[in-house]
Amino acid sequence: MRVCVVGLGYIGLPTALMMAAHGQDVTAVDYNADLVSRLQAGQVTFKEGGLPALFAEATGRGIRFTSEYPRTGFYIIAVPTPYMADSKKVDASYVTGAMASVLEVCEDDAVIVVESTISPGTIDREIRPLAEKSGKHVRLAHAPERIIPGNMLHELVNNARTIGSDDRETGELVRSVYASFCKGEIVLTDIRTAEMSKVVENTFRDINIAFANELAKICRQSGMDVYEIIRIANKHPRVNILQPGPGVGGHCISVDPWFLVGDYPEQAKLIRQAREVNSAMPAFVLERIRTIMAEKGIGDTSRVGLYGLTYKENVDDVRESPTLQLLAVMKEQGLPAPAVYDPMVSRDIADRQYHDFGAFLAASDLVVVLVGHAHLRENLDKLAGRAVLDTRHVCGDMAQYGI
Repeated sequence: MRVCVVGLGYIGLPTALMMAAHGQDVTAVDYNADLVSRLQAGQVTFKEGGLPALFAEATGRGIRFTSEYPRTGFYIIAVPTPYMADSKKVDASYVTGAMASVLEVCEDDAVIVVESTISPGTIDREIRPLAEKSGKHVRLAHAPERIIPGNMLHELVNNARTIGSDDRETGELVRSVYASFCKGEIVLTDIRTAEMSKVVENTFRDINIAFANELAKICRQSGMDVYEIIRIANKHPRVNILQPGPGVGGHCISVDPWFLVGDYPEQAKLIRQAREVNSAMPAFVLERIRTIMAEKGIGDTSRVGLYGLTYKENVDDVRESPTLQLLAVMKEQGLPAPAVYDPMVSRDIADRQYHDFGAFLAASDLVVVLVGHAHLRENLDKLAGRAVLDTRHVCGDMAQYGI
């Protein structure tokens, strides 16, 4: 049976490669012709540990990259699902577009698995009607992804998976495909429960981070060390407070909770508040920068250096990056552009972006650490004697200021 994976981004590509490397007959599809051309030429399209080796193994086993949807009986849709800024509801247009293309070519009784994270009820509201209108009999399932950039391949193999389907037979068929590489427990349930479980996982983390960020603000006002307080509190066997930071990025934690806010505005009040707390952190960091500038006599923000553009350490993923959010706030306020540096980001995506660490430091009277890359940890000695605002708690004694 040929498996067609639709969408070759941070989730779809590793999934397609992993399946091919474990013996599945895989065709990998993306509408982006340039991306497909790069993959056909043997180029991995983003940085991730172990991905080049997996790519080589998958290509050796015959994986095909194309923009043409093949006729087959098993499809996995792994396309983006942003939220709509006004309503906060999921924007399912990428999924419905992919679904429409699949329905044009798929075999009768084909299994169509949505991996993209969606709000509860999306398959019933948006996907099922397309299938019914097509006149084809297809079987629908939802198998939400559960991996994080920086540890994708390990988690793809070892994390537990959830598969939602309309009937046990379909669920078992989908499980057999994923079990070709997945060593974690594969739980079968209904589609709506699978939709909800993924959104709930990321919402829980968002709320926990918001709590840590509020603690940071309280401790800042009262002159207490939030990191020491969290360290001690977490010694309690039933307490696990996450770390505060400059904001929440990535395509999951910063996005998925909005789905619940959009669909359940009267019930999701705590969830909304947590999202607002975390979304406001870049502005809070800017206020910390202003305070330190005044203390140090730094004239304007052109002498401030922002270290880190990605949303987390040791990846090149800048989706929903707190640094980009901070830069947007500064631009809105008409502030001079700061210096910016990230060893993981080779393409220019910000004004005054440096690609040499030494030149970046020379341009910065205040260094603001926004991402804790391994590169920084290996070069902490170069921060000696400098004014450093460490929003990630990675610099130890090198940082004069914390969040």
